[in-house]
Amino acid sequence: MSQQVETTAGELHDARESVPVIQKGAYGAGTLTLNLLPGALGVFSFFLITAFGMDPFLAGLLGGLPRLFDAITDPIMGFITDNTKSRWGRRRPYIVVGAILSGVFFAMLWQLDPEASQEYNFWYFLIFSLIFTIGNTMFATPFVGLGYEMTSDYNERTRLMAFANTMGQVAWMIVPWFWVLIADPDLFSSQAEGVQQLSLFVAGACITLGILPGLFCKGIDASDMGNRAEISFKTIFSNLKEVFKGIKQVFKNKPFVRLCGATFLVFNGFQLVASFSFFIIVFHMFGGDYGATGTWPAWFSTVSAIVTAFVVIPVITWMANKWGKRNAFIISTAISIVGYGLKWWGFDPSNPWMIFMPIPLMSFGIGGLFTLMMSMTADVCDMDELDNGMPRKEGTFGAIYWLMVKIGQALALILGGLVLKVVGFDPGAGAQSVETITNLRLADIIIPASTALLAILVMWKYDLSEEKARAIKQKLIELRGEL
Repeated sequence: MSQQVETTAGELHDARESVPVIQKGAYGAGTLTLNLLPGALGVFSFFLITAFGMDPFLAGLLGGLPRLFDAITDPIMGFITDNTKSRWGRRRPYIVVGAILSGVFFAMLWQLDPEASQEYNFWYFLIFSLIFTIGNTMFATPFVGLGYEMTSDYNERTRLMAFANTMGQVAWMIVPWFWVLIADPDLFSSQAEGVQQLSLFVAGACITLGILPGLFCKGIDASDMGNRAEISFKTIFSNLKEVFKGIKQVFKNKPFVRLCGATFLVFNGFQLVASFSFFIIVFHMFGGDYGATGTWPAWFSTVSAIVTAFVVIPVITWMANKWGKRNAFIISTAISIVGYGLKWWGFDPSNPWMIFMPIPLMSFGIGGLFTLMMSMTADVCDMDELDNGMPRKEGTFGAIYWLMVKIGQALALILGGLVLKVVGFDPGAGAQSVETITNLRLADIIIPASTALLAILVMWKYDLSEEKARAIKQKLIELRGEL
């Protein structure tokens, strides 16, 4: 008889389904890498214009074109990793190789020459961006799929994702300070040199941390899985057909579609106004004086990440174990709406310390999003296996889910600029009108609060409860035994 242990929620689960601490730590290191790369990329991309003289329109193309490429590579990589058979498993070889390639090409990406022509730097950056995207997809898609299959226990999945996302928040504690470091003349002779040098440290960290889940984490033993597609040059066309078939099956899964819709709304709303806080702090609180503003914006982002990691995520994990994942998402998202509203009083020119006041409530939005959604996607993978059989499609589900995140991020970049234009904001001006600042502050509150409310409505009828998930798991065991 298998050993049983009691969880905080009071239910019993098999001790074999608990993820060992070393594996949780390794997966958390991978999650840190998963956050650090796009975070650093977002900061460094700003310096394409200021440090390397790139036209803003061309800089926008360099940000958007790789995202379109992602739309092709992510589902293909999901199919490949789902159907791979190797002595090291379906995911781990790709994670190790992908982490190394991601780090190497991230560093090469930013060795631009500020003295070179704009045309040369455009094509240099675009080519290496596409190569970097392939390496990053090779790492990220199997890595996300691995997390879905590291445990089959309903609540242990939430604990794993909570631990991983806590470590992932470390990236967002660090990234805001890249702005300060790159622009510091005491550290680097120019912004270009700062980007070039700092990218090497980011690349080294990502390689070192990114390979750990591939070395230490264990997923499903796929050696006995049937119905896997053959992957070779001879089967390219039939494989592409299977890729589209898998995508079609994924989108027939109604609970998963709700997860994607809610994620798109919450994350898109959050990202759309992400830069607004910086502008509000500079122009509303400090009258456009960047010198007086100092490091307040960096501290705002860093404290947000600290609160999310060490306060919000543990609370959300407790709520999910006690009240279920769906209810925890609805409650945490509702709390974040209150936090967004408090920003009206938090950005107080007479007391800069008030900017930290809304953070504990606001952080429930993003803190709850990825912890709970990734846990629920793992439950959805069980449901898909019951409906469609083997092979399990964690890689495909992970690819589609994160593709929604990337599309939301790209759309947020476009719409964010549009909102700034509509409110009449001019970042090159020394001061902004009272009307512009008021409209900007209202947008900073109304947009994320509205998308969060819509996400609650989307998830209201999400019906993959703990009872249903456990029944699906038991049925799968009866059909094919333990994996």
